[in-house]
Amino acid sequence: MLDVAQQVKEKIDVVDFLGKYIKLSPAGKNFRAVCPFHKEKTPSLMISPDKQIWHCFGCGNGGDVIKFLMLYENLEFFDALKLLAEKAGMNLDILGGRDFKTYDVIYKVMEAAKEFYRTNLYKSDEVKEYLKNRGLRGETVKEFEVGVALDEFDALNRHLLKKGFSIIDLEKAGLVFKTERGNYWDRFRGRIIFPLYNHVGKVVGFTGRLIPGRDDSNTGKYVNSPETPIFQKSKILYGFHKTKNDIRENKSAILVEGQMDFLMMWQDGIRNVVATSGTALTPEHLKTLKKITDDLILSFDSDEAGQTAAERSIDLASSLDFTVKLLLIDDPKLKDPADVVKEKPGTMAELLKKAKPAMEYYFHKYLKKNGKEIDLKQNKYNLRTVLSKIKSLASSIEKSHWLNELANVSKINENVLAEEMDNIKDALTTPTTNEQQNFLDVSENEFSRRDLICQRLIGLANNDQDVSAKLKDYIQYFPEFYKDLYSGKKMEGPMAKIAELISLRFSFENADLKDGDLKAEFEQLVHELKLDYLKEKQAILGREVGELEVAGEESVWAEKVKEHKAITDEIHNLKTKKK
Repeated sequence: MLDVAQQVKEKIDVVDFLGKYIKLSPAGKNFRAVCPFHKEKTPSLMISPDKQIWHCFGCGNGGDVIKFLMLYENLEFFDALKLLAEKAGMNLDILGGRDFKTYDVIYKVMEAAKEFYRTNLYKSDEVKEYLKNRGLRGETVKEFEVGVALDEFDALNRHLLKKGFSIIDLEKAGLVFKTERGNYWDRFRGRIIFPLYNHVGKVVGFTGRLIPGRDDSNTGKYVNSPETPIFQKSKILYGFHKTKNDIRENKSAILVEGQMDFLMMWQDGIRNVVATSGTALTPEHLKTLKKITDDLILSFDSDEAGQTAAERSIDLASSLDFTVKLLLIDDPKLKDPADVVKEKPGTMAELLKKAKPAMEYYFHKYLKKNGKEIDLKQNKYNLRTVLSKIKSLASSIEKSHWLNELANVSKINENVLAEEMDNIKDALTTPTTNEQQNFLDVSENEFSRRDLICQRLIGLANNDQDVSAKLKDYIQYFPEFYKDLYSGKKMEGPMAKIAELISLRFSFENADLKDGDLKAEFEQLVHELKLDYLKEKQAILGREVGELEVAGEESVWAEKVKEHKAITDEIHNLKTKKK
């Protein structure tokens, strides 16, 4: 599979590919862009046409075209590879090998299952009537390929086996499970089926809602597909494959809880919406949205469970530097967005305009009662709760603003509130990832002064032929690794990473540097390099002179003393020349 990946990468130019997602500008022999994977205004993402790699010196992400597509579209390796192969006109069915074929079969199984469920819908007047009563129009049902799982133990199983799929394929796809007696039963039975799509529109799983009247004490009203090689529920946002461009254009995302809420809002003309499919909001969901917007509007059910979910989502999104608002349904008879659209079509757009900043919601919930401030002496817990919410905000500016607002509302000195907030344990710790460490930090912390000088000189040489020619006279002062790097020797392991990033780092730091500046810096650097090399040699000779004197080896000792003096004189001359 790695050989196939290399073949795909050779067909896809990194500059052309990334240029379709982000705006690139020249930076010497490389290109630069604003990184889509973290919030920034000054471009820190560099792309190397020569090495066919990219690296962000702000967040530390980097890699090849496959890694970029995985991060940008929130895809697994095999999904990204397949998409790139299709762009390159390559047939992975032939080239992919066993691992790819396993993934590909699961996709084909899921597509066949989706078509089976869709066909069943047209046979079920009961479900069609239910969807109609819920307010869904036929075109919406068709657009999102809603279907029905028959109320039989193995209807899907038998259908797919006749299609030529194996029972192992069905089990890997999460569509069937093995009973204690060794029989295989359909996972979804007697349920309305909502296909779940990955972010490029391929079916990866299903949500099944019990058909009304099919009470089942063994399972819940809603059941999702289990985790499979192509489906991780913590990453999938329902409808995102359809609405991501609308979210980008509107510069905000509306987040709802379930498929019905999503479908009804879509039907009502609100297209910058996604749903969590009944699962808890995760950092992975938010990272997907963060690539295209910083503004989030939450619209959860008005019952206690919905409000608890809303509060958790507010805290998580705020900690990841989203600006969060809450859409409040002011009619107690209407529980969720689906109810609002059904009963009052067109009013959701007005409610969205009235969405309140999340912190205002917290102020109202915890600090006011019947329009009056609560006695804060008796409700210290409520005040601390709000302080914990402010503390979890990622933005220092927002923290300062809401702390000032809290001081006005509570009539407590802002400094006192700030001190109290500092003593509160963090309400939420921003989730961390295993992203690679920022290369700049590694340089500062782990490289010696001579390492940094050598890296800089190679960067200069890579960007100027005259400098490269002159550098040959100073290679003797390089450590062995940098001699090999300059000579073009292939690097492996961690050293290969350093070699790849030297040129990108140079472009990142010196986009506006002129040729005259390069030559002046070169002279300064080789002067410092030679001085550093001589000082190191001087120290080594000094230790040898001392050891030989103790050992009584006078002839060798005298020779080393002579060498030591010559180097000391050379160091003095270099320092004098510098002055």
